[in-house]
Amino acid sequence: MNTRRTLFTVAAAALFGFAGAAHAQGEPLRVATDATFPPMEFVENGKRTGFDVELVEAVGKTLGRKIEWIDIDFKGLVPGLISKRFDMAVSAIYITDERKKVVDFTVPYYAGGLVVMVKDGNTAIKVPADINGKKVSVQVGTKSVAFTKEKYPQAQLMEVEKNQEMFNLVDIGRADAAVTGKPAAYQYVRTRPGLKVLPEQITTEEYGMAIRKDTPELTKAVNGAIEKLKADGTYAQIEKKWFSANAK
Repeated sequence: MNTRRTLFTVAAAALFGFAGAAHAQGEPLRVATDATFPPMEFVENGKRTGFDVELVEAVGKTLGRKIEWIDIDFKGLVPGLISKRFDMAVSAIYITDERKKVVDFTVPYYAGGLVVMVKDGNTAIKVPADINGKKVSVQVGTKSVAFTKEKYPQAQLMEVEKNQEMFNLVDIGRADAAVTGKPAAYQYVRTRPGLKVLPEQITTEEYGMAIRKDTPELTKAVNGAIEKLKADGTYAQIEKKWFSANAK
């Protein structure tokens, strides 16, 4: 997963089928995340967990490398990656043309998208377009901000640092709606009665693991690991654990 400078031995590369993977087995992979986005990544009982976390750990195991996690706000993931503070960023990051200009992405590993979350009794917002003219909470640094401004220009955005803050604003009635990623929205409404996700999804997009452009061998290695995990059933097991009860 993460960016390192020592080379895999030819034997290791052949073993995993990752030709050209220039990273030493056993060397830690430094992976940054913003663990505030359940069920993708979050902290429970003092321990980092979630779909992304388990998938990254499985990739690390496949590559024979320990994962060294780094916690950082979402808005700092791409800048921190570019400045070489860590080797890879995995935090439900959408693959976008804008981001692809500055970082590389692995193959898509999960399909998500933006949805609108409101209080269950909210009759003023029935479809996404109804958020125009309403107070809408969004998380700084996510696609929700720019997309909502462009698609629903009359919406009054309330930008917050953390995912939990965004949901709380809807919960306590300070915001009429939140625009966020589908997995986190469904996770939240399952744990907090009185909220709902509108059935009409705003976008359908794919998540990718972000890696620096100067480490193409790492991208190739991680892609190979993801492919292996899908082939041997590990990916399906992780997906079932975190999304079997989710509406999709």
